[in-house]
Amino acid sequence: MRTPRSELTALTGAKVVSNTALRWVGPFLPTLERAFSTTTGTLTGIMGVCELGGLTTVATGPLLDRGHERRIFVAGLGAVAASSMIALVGTVPAFAVAFLVLILGVSNLTVAGHAWIGHRVPFAARGRAIGTFETSWAIALLVGAPVLAGLISWVGWRGPYVALAIGAIVAAAVVVAFVGSDAPHLPPPGTAAPERVPLPRSAWAPMIGSALTAAAGIGTFVVSGAWLDDAYGLSTGGLGLVAAAFGLVELVSSASVATHGDRIGARRSVLSGLVVLAIGATGMSIAGDSRAIAIGGLLVFLTGFEFGFVSSLTLVSEAAPLARGRAIGLSNAMGTVARASSVFIGGQLYEAYGMSGTLTMVAVCATVAFGAFSASGR
Repeated sequence: MRTPRSELTALTGAKVVSNTALRWVGPFLPTLERAFSTTTGTLTGIMGVCELGGLTTVATGPLLDRGHERRIFVAGLGAVAASSMIALVGTVPAFAVAFLVLILGVSNLTVAGHAWIGHRVPFAARGRAIGTFETSWAIALLVGAPVLAGLISWVGWRGPYVALAIGAIVAAAVVVAFVGSDAPHLPPPGTAAPERVPLPRSAWAPMIGSALTAAAGIGTFVVSGAWLDDAYGLSTGGLGLVAAAFGLVELVSSASVATHGDRIGARRSVLSGLVVLAIGATGMSIAGDSRAIAIGGLLVFLTGFEFGFVSSLTLVSEAAPLARGRAIGLSNAMGTVARASSVFIGGQLYEAYGMSGTLTMVAVCATVAFGAFSASGR
């Protein structure tokens, strides 16, 4: 029997697979550099450009307001599977195409999941639902990273791609079986259709803040593996363990949003997360030759990022209640531009100035995000 809880569980499990496909690349960039005979700057440049595929969620938003959440979610999983198969070709151009297809899939299934929650869960309890859904981001590292590290050691760099292709196909079948069919969302009596409702001016602050929070986190995370390898000599196995530790602290953060976010308040939660992020970035910047301080600072950074970013998604989901899918899609598109810029610029700054260059960019993003959320009314 389908229940909202079982449906959310199925969606969350499927998103673990898609997030693993997206997240494993950053910590294992040194492995992929060797596999494709290229550099960190080349791969992060490709990843940054491919992030622009998330702009397609602007077109997806109106479809979500018409009730096509499951259909878009399953199509996204299909793209994840296709991406993994394309990457098996083993060339830099194939990686570029694969990563673009991956971004198309993950971006659209993510906004479909958020719209599914927003259309079914009252705002007073939405932090719990979104926090639960976003534990998938952390589990992808906590469980996925060590498994993929083992596959790399066992069969080489192609192992993760084969496993993820199979996993995405299975996840799509589970969603079809356990999540109810799509149904149209009718606007309240006397109101215009969602695509004709203008977004309120108050919607922009949380959307801008969420985009810049994502930029701060992703810009750092994508070069974290290269930083730990270059500056502290971590092996592939060591990177897998550190990535799992990242996943653990992120899981605690997401779970904290799920259990405490509604009581604390989404806006206050976001601001608190940004403060913790800043403390972690400071630790990273003063780590020097200390591997322990470097890893500790990165863990604190990711704790604050995950808590703040997941909390920001609750604010975005209520930014425009009468055009929720459109607002979520537009917010994701804004985040896409911010993340793409962050990945590209952060990678170039890392190659030119080391982690201090990347952290300077992060400080700017986090400061502007803090100001945007401070100006937000909710």
